[in-house]
Amino acid sequence: MDKFLIDLKKIRENARKHIEEGAVTEGYKADRQQVLKVLNEALATEIVCVLRYKRHFYMAQGISSDSVKAEFLQHANEEQQHADWIAERITQLGGEPDFNPKGLADRSHSEYVEGKTLLDMIKEDLVAERIAIQTYQEIIRWLGDGDPTTKILIEQINKMEEEHANDMSDLLTKMS
Repeated sequence: MDKFLIDLKKIRENARKHIEEGAVTEGYKADRQQVLKVLNEALATEIVCVLRYKRHFYMAQGISSDSVKAEFLQHANEEQQHADWIAERITQLGGEPDFNPKGLADRSHSEYVEGKTLLDMIKEDLVAERIAIQTYQEIIRWLGDGDPTTKILIEQINKMEEEHANDMSDLLTKMS
């Protein structure tokens, strides 16, 4: 391993010189505007997922619905947490989180499909989780080393989305 060398004097000067940049330093290598666009799409995805899970929580009926409803509510709350984390990261990067309901579904990676039966709801939630997983994996690869903080955030969210997909898959197996 090579010796760790940094120009601390230059780092200190740049920290003072570019103070208005907040958390974004010279080491940030990604296209910030493009990252903000992608994060706002991810934010829309999470909001759509919250809304779909909430609807499913309130609409779920039937003999098996109590445990499924609990799962829907837990996922809705976790998706809201993801949205909050993403919104916070957007502001850290100097952007503005887009909570405008107009166009929300168009900005989202996943679709808002209601589902009529409990089985349909579970299937739609599993489809949405699979879409989120695939798009978040693409975002992780795309970010590479350009924005390590955002990459770690999306990796953490993706891990939870995989858990959600597994939960929905288990429910689907039990219901079939």
